[in-house]
Amino acid sequence: MKIKQTGVAVLLVAGLILMTGCDQAEKAAQQMLSKTAESAKQAIDDTHKAAEQALSDATGGLIEKEQPEQENKDSSKAI
Repeated sequence: MKIKQTGVAVLLVAGLILMTGCDQAEKAAQQMLSKTAESAKQAIDDTHKAAEQALSDATGGLIEKEQPEQENKDSSKAI
């Protein structure tokens, strides 16, 4: 009888340890995904700024930058 109780207790503890490990792995994966998304967003923003600067340099400043509010309205229409 004691062996059965001990076996059940060991299985329960092993299950809890396994679940805790899975939760930690999931949290680590979410953090990594979040950092990756932030890095991608930063790269896109940097590329956008560089493209705007290149366009400004190429046109000699003849093309004026649109207002952000107008830009947002135009991009929301495209979607």
